[in-house]
Amino acid sequence: MIKLYHSPRTRSVRILWLLEELGTPYELVTLNFTPEELKSATYLKVNPVGKLPAIQDGELTMFESGAILEYILERYGKGHLAPPPGTPLRGTFLQWVHFAEATALPPVSDIVRHTLTLPEEQRIPAVALEASGRAASVLKALEQVLAGKTYLLGDRFSAADIMMGYSLALMKWFGILGEGYPNLTGYMDRLEQRPAFQKALAS
Repeated sequence: MIKLYHSPRTRSVRILWLLEELGTPYELVTLNFTPEELKSATYLKVNPVGKLPAIQDGELTMFESGAILEYILERYGKGHLAPPPGTPLRGTFLQWVHFAEATALPPVSDIVRHTLTLPEEQRIPAVALEASGRAASVLKALEQVLAGKTYLLGDRFSAADIMMGYSLALMKWFGILGEGYPNLTGYMDRLEQRPAFQKALAS
């Protein structure tokens, strides 16, 4: 059984959401999002950089949410939530899986660090301003992509929506995703209505 190391509202939400969508059994290990727990000797044996999520599946230990998501789909997905390798939509699926982490989230991190989490004397307004521009470019691109679509791949929900849904949820929580994006607003409404997403957020 998969053991998932989790803390509320962190990237581990993606993996919990995926497991719930697939109906895959799991054991949840909930950690406090504090240096004392994430940098403890015990947890550093699981993830040597002390971040979430991480999983253990038999003798395998993994971290990085996108990699974990792809692994779970390959081993437990039974063809659900991802187009088969070699099909036309597979490349688009992988593009959005990786875009959600590599392109959509870095500006969010910069904005949050330089407006909220860093000590005030260490915050650099220019960094936050530049990151706001990058975030706006991400949102504009997704607004266009979702025109006339229910989900990123069309009418079919996929694990790419799980990856992107969490990134957009963070933007919404921090006030980065606001008014003026009707396609994204509708998309988020559909994702937020999914029972698996609701359970992942409540855990």
